[in-house]
Amino acid sequence: MDERLQQYDNKMQKAYDFLATDFAAIRAGRANPHVLDRIRVDYYGTPTPIQQVGNISVPEPRVIQIAPWEKSLIKDIERAIMASDVGITPSNDGAVIRLVFPELTEERRKDLVKEVKKKGEEGKVAVRNIRRDGNDAFKKLAKGEVSEDEVKQLEDKLQKMTDKYIKDIDALVEDKSKEILTV
Repeated sequence: MDERLQQYDNKMQKAYDFLATDFAAIRAGRANPHVLDRIRVDYYGTPTPIQQVGNISVPEPRVIQIAPWEKSLIKDIERAIMASDVGITPSNDGAVIRLVFPELTEERRKDLVKEVKKKGEEGKVAVRNIRRDGNDAFKKLAKGEVSEDEVKQLEDKLQKMTDKYIKDIDALVEDKSKEILTV
């Protein structure tokens, strides 16, 4: 692949990966440890990801269990979860913390699907913005070092790349929507 196109492919891939990571954090009625990915715990004065201060497991389909490596962290982990946007109240038995995910109502499922579609649209806009930046850069090249035919080829390849990522994002949105609506 042309190195002039490679940088735009990398940017589009990052936009897609960001969206996929974002979707992983959206809970679909099942316990998914990725909902904890953005939560940081105050660990000796340093904000530390929960995954680095304890063992996270999913013993049942709707339960996440966090076993901190140090018992003294239980209160800090609970505080961090309460302050986050997970929307679940943690409970502990002195040794482990449990997050019990309630069944999603039909209305909540529909709201989540709307949110997924909105984020998907934002992802597509990001990809299109990258395409626009690429086309602008190629037009500047046309003023000097390359022929108009070459610029046209670059723009066509960039458009094909854009179409591929838009299709991938649509598939990602479709899969996540099905996952959320599956009871």
